[in-house]
Amino acid sequence: FATDETANKLSAPFPACLHQAPMLLPSDDTALRRSLDSWFKKANILPSIVAEFHDSALMKVFGRESAGIFPAPSVVEDEVCREYGVRVIGSTEEIKESFYAITVERKLNHPIVMTLVEEARTGLFGKKLKD
Repeated sequence: FATDETANKLSAPFPACLHQAPMLLPSDDTALRRSLDSWFKKANILPSIVAEFHDSALMKVFGRESAGIFPAPSVVEDEVCREYGVRVIGSTEEIKESFYAITVERKLNHPIVMTLVEEARTGLFGKKLKD
């Protein structure tokens, strides 16, 4: 994701445009960052890391201010674009992010939790998820 200002400076198609591009990334102690680093290496991309974040919302705020390109799950791309005034510059199916609902109960009984789980199974934010 990037603002128009940042995206317009990119000279190559995705993903090559990320090489030496200013990047805002999750901190290196996260699974997402390890996946990104592995993908960058596989694609021969050496990003210019502007900042690393523990807080993805803060990373998006910096992105909104044209500080760099940032990753976010495609399942929330419409919301990210709308909320932060950015656009998608590319996507890949090679990086996956997991989301978990953790409960102390063996069986889900709470109606709200059951609704959340069902929504995630059938299409989080209106997009079909893969099992």
